[in-house]
Amino acid sequence: MLFSSIPFLYYFLPAVLIVYFLAPKGLKNAVLLVASLFFYGWGEPKYLLLMIGTILVFYLCGRLIGRAESRRVKKLWLTAAVAIGILLLAVFKYADFFIGSFAAVTGLNILLLKLALPIGISFYTFQCVSYAVDVYRGTVPPQRSLVSFGAYVALFPQLIAGPIVRYADIARELDSRETTWQDVCDGGRRFLVGLGKKILLANQLGLLTEVFRASEEKSVLFCWLYALAFALQIYFDFSGYSDMAIGLGRIFGFHFQENFDYPYLSGSVTEFWRRWHRSLGTWFRDYVYIPLGGNRVGKGRWVRNILIVWLLTGLWHGASWNFVVWGLLFAALLLMEKWLPGLGRLPGAVRHGYVLLSVVISFVIFNGADLAQAGQDLAGMFGLGGLPLLTEETLYYLRSYGAVLLLSMIGATPLVRDLANRLPEKLAAVLEPVVMVGLLLVCTAYLVDGSFNPFLYFRF
Repeated sequence: MLFSSIPFLYYFLPAVLIVYFLAPKGLKNAVLLVASLFFYGWGEPKYLLLMIGTILVFYLCGRLIGRAESRRVKKLWLTAAVAIGILLLAVFKYADFFIGSFAAVTGLNILLLKLALPIGISFYTFQCVSYAVDVYRGTVPPQRSLVSFGAYVALFPQLIAGPIVRYADIARELDSRETTWQDVCDGGRRFLVGLGKKILLANQLGLLTEVFRASEEKSVLFCWLYALAFALQIYFDFSGYSDMAIGLGRIFGFHFQENFDYPYLSGSVTEFWRRWHRSLGTWFRDYVYIPLGGNRVGKGRWVRNILIVWLLTGLWHGASWNFVVWGLLFAALLLMEKWLPGLGRLPGAVRHGYVLLSVVISFVIFNGADLAQAGQDLAGMFGLGGLPLLTEETLYYLRSYGAVLLLSMIGATPLVRDLANRLPEKLAAVLEPVVMVGLLLVCTAYLVDGSFNPFLYFRF
């Protein structure tokens, strides 16, 4: 079930809100757990038992880590928890990738498992692993209530696409929270803004990328148009979903951390990754990079740590070689920025242009079905594929999608937010509900009229 769907907006969410706010305080987590399992089972009924099993296993591991009297026993149960998390990902997400790669190298004919990827497995597995590690470190006590822990893992606002919410960040709210009318208003506004990003911008940009893939009259300009459209699509797709998740969390009394901070304004690749998918970046920093020694080691080991983190970051996004190359490309760019401090002294426009070019190219690699397709797309962008510079078809789609591209580029900056904040308070109080209702109606019209409504991060 998508947030950006009629069943969710007009059936599931209203029903859950009514039951949740009517339920006594002691049953609110139970309502969230049941609703979340129903939400997950709607799209993944055959993997609902996997979700329940994951909840039970990590709940038990957390309790055992908390009860253990010696550090050796604690470490034993932590190792078991982490191993289970890795095993889940290895079987369901990476098995065919490793089998296929091994078969390609050896020439052996090995059958693939062809298991369907459970939606959101990368997100909820990382949450469970971080919970076990934090209990081991003593950062948080183990959750005593199975219902509350289950609600944390399966919490439907962020279950299938993040942001990655650490138990330590919402432990207090999980046990005791209040929702004010201001929370409901702020959360609802945030949800609707995210919904607009997804339906009115990301989906339209996605149509342009689909047109490019189907076109037999590509040109160099069309390749650049596609690259720009996808870079904007993935931003509005994922940041829009994050906005919806943060807004829903606020309505239910949770305060999730921000996941995006206008990353396309960055003046370096390092800054870009402080602004893009922040919950993933900080997860790898705290649970992989720092435990490996971070930058407090020799240069050789530090480079190794960077490469490991970005290799894992690439693989987290998908079991394919283009994701590995995508991750290692960012590792190379980050190392280059560390080794060439002069880059930071270049004019701001030059630094900003270098970041945008690097990110756009990286997302072309990211979105390729394989390395061969990504290579063809990059070759086309730089005139190496024998393509003409321009075609009539390219001009047609540039005219057709020019307004969406322009609005998306403006929307990727804080301009609209800043203008809204400058409105007189009384005028804003009148305009905001009108704009939000209008946004919901327009989004609803698009959903009723159209069928193109993918979500890119479902595959992760």
